[in-house]
Amino acid sequence: MRKYRIIIVENDEDEQLFMREGFDTAGLFQIITVLKNGDELFEWLAQHPLVLPDLILSDLNMPGKNGYDIITEIRSSAIYSAVPVIITSTSSTPVIIQKCLDKGAADYIVKPETFVEYVPYVERLYQRIEEKQLVK
Repeated sequence: MRKYRIIIVENDEDEQLFMREGFDTAGLFQIITVLKNGDELFEWLAQHPLVLPDLILSDLNMPGKNGYDIITEIRSSAIYSAVPVIITSTSSTPVIIQKCLDKGAADYIVKPETFVEYVPYVERLYQRIEEKQLVK
């Protein structure tokens, strides 16, 4: 079973904690780093040019560069355009999901409502990556 290298972009510290615990417990991903917004993501990528993640999981609504900005900049980057960006949010509104996909998100997954649901969330994320063959 392949273990994907992931960068998580999430501004909420509690959500970061729950995500880390879910990802660590599931054991399906190697978290490269967790960052607070798109501004930090692009700073981190610039400082680590030799570290190429298999995918980026990004919250949608954040201060600074948000999920939409991340999709746009990653898709226009010569270096990172092949890295799938998966958006995660509490919103399950079809219009928002479609907007993310239209901008170039590889997928969209709704965040769990409670912290105890993060292991199944991570397992579902992994399954979707495998089914859709999002990572080359």
